[in-house]
Amino acid sequence: MPEETPRPETTDASRRDFLKGAAAAAVAAGALGFPAILEGAAPHELAPLPWPDTALEPVISAKTLSFHWGKHHRGYVDALNGLVKGGPLEGKPLADVVRASAADTASRAVFNNAAQAWNHDFFWKSLRPKGGAAPSGALAERIEASFGSLEGLKKELVAAGLGQFGSGWAWLVADGAALKVVKTANADTPLTTGVAPLLVLDVWEHAYYLDWQNRRKDYLTAVVDAYLNWEFAASNLPKKA
Repeated sequence: MPEETPRPETTDASRRDFLKGAAAAAVAAGALGFPAILEGAAPHELAPLPWPDTALEPVISAKTLSFHWGKHHRGYVDALNGLVKGGPLEGKPLADVVRASAADTASRAVFNNAAQAWNHDFFWKSLRPKGGAAPSGALAERIEASFGSLEGLKKELVAAGLGQFGSGWAWLVADGAALKVVKTANADTPLTTGVAPLLVLDVWEHAYYLDWQNRRKDYLTAVVDAYLNWEFAASNLPKKA
């Protein structure tokens, strides 16, 4: 058996230096808008919901969230960790895994789970408890320019979600200076198409069926009317060139 290489002595000072370096890397990564990935990084994790599980009732119940976030979303994260373990995508930021696997037909299982994990993270942030701020500033101006009014945008979002056959997503995106509503099927995401996602609606049946059964339009209308996080959408808005 080969002789084990001796480990360098670890002192309190070296531990402090390492922790300072790790913290600096984490801050730098966070400033770029993605999770810090350090050497030997932990697997992808299920982020906590950004609000209490009763915050969106009665439109989205705590019971729905217990399945949607606690089982479906968790399942995508856990499956992704198993699929990338030991491979070239292990330890990469989630968005990078989505983009890399989207272009590789042999990595479709990786893409499906990575994109679903990313889409769900984005969906939770796209929602907020009833009573939040309406669009303002640059976002309000671009909504007016692209849809005529906030009500015009809301109607397009509901129509896109209702028109998505089967499972999928309805997105508000920025394409250059214009805002658009687009829909994607299954795990597909505009993250891979060169446009900037601003917010999203989940129209997979597990997102609403316990609360709304087959009444997808009623679910979409209720969410769009009162629960969209316009501050989050504004934070994703690219500056005009």
